[in-house]
Amino acid sequence: MADGRTLKTVLNSGGFFPFEDLEVYQLSVEFAAGVYALTAALPSDERFGLTNQIRRAATSVTLNIAEGRGRGTDWDFSRFLTQSRGSLYEVVSGLHLSVRLAYLPAPSTADLNEQARVLAAKLTALITKLGQP
Repeated sequence: MADGRTLKTVLNSGGFFPFEDLEVYQLSVEFAAGVYALTAALPSDERFGLTNQIRRAATSVTLNIAEGRGRGTDWDFSRFLTQSRGSLYEVVSGLHLSVRLAYLPAPSTADLNEQARVLAAKLTALITKLGQP
């Protein structure tokens, strides 16, 4: 959640995998779900273009956090978190383009932009804590 509270989901109920209890991971899952919901409103002729690209980037945020955590070193984890942050920026850019092309009204992207801002700050803080790759 954007206010920093830990999400309680089946994903973090005694998680077996080391990434499941990370706040950035939980926030990224919520963010990706929101992206999927919002991009459902994009025109059908964008299904294989902008819609697909934004969704893939949102998914990449989550997947890179999980993969990086599984690599076993802080350096690798930091590198994957940096990639995750880049994918997050890609989603934000895609949302800006969607608004500019009048596919989405600007107010409909406000919540996702705020979630992205919070997630980017938390990713940056974690990257800094781990040491930059």
